[in-house]
Amino acid sequence: MSDKFHLRYVEDASFFPEWQTDLPEISPEEQKILDKVKSAYLNLVTDPPVLEKPIQLVMVSPLLLLADFYLSPYQVKTEKVIEVIEENEGVVVTGTLDILVLKEKLWLLVIESKRAALSIESGLAQLLSYLLGRPLLGRPDSDRPGYGLVTNGENFLFIKLMSQDFPVYATSRYFAVRNPGNDLYEVLRILKKIRDC
Repeated sequence: MSDKFHLRYVEDASFFPEWQTDLPEISPEEQKILDKVKSAYLNLVTDPPVLEKPIQLVMVSPLLLLADFYLSPYQVKTEKVIEVIEENEGVVVTGTLDILVLKEKLWLLVIESKRAALSIESGLAQLLSYLLGRPLLGRPDSDRPGYGLVTNGENFLFIKLMSQDFPVYATSRYFAVRNPGNDLYEVLRILKKIRDC
């Protein structure tokens, strides 16, 4: 896909500081909720296969609620089909968004994990195609960054894409539920930071 759309990966940390610096604090109450979310996920995966809808309910929905993405001015739409067309070569990339947070702040893709250990990388190209399709939606400020989050429930990866002379993107580090402590604290802090960008 990077060749077809002239998409370039940026390794410069200064391109995507939103996931690293000046993150808002989360309250002790939010931490307690996220500790329960982590426990619920670990309980969920004791009986595989873990499908997309339970992951959305157990992991994604509480994060979006705590980050205020369910409140005005945001609207959540699901299962929207987006087409991206590269006119020079006639390439069409299609797919369905599993969750789309409107107001163009965040595009979120939940990977269906019917098979054990399905990698987030399998959804990265799909999410990048949605972010590339933003101008096709008539977005007036498509020169601003687009943000995405890919998750399979266990792992989370944030993406930032800018459409300049050619589109460039960068990713955060992986955040994993099974890491010591609770990486969901950082995921929520980043969601809040992106919300306020």
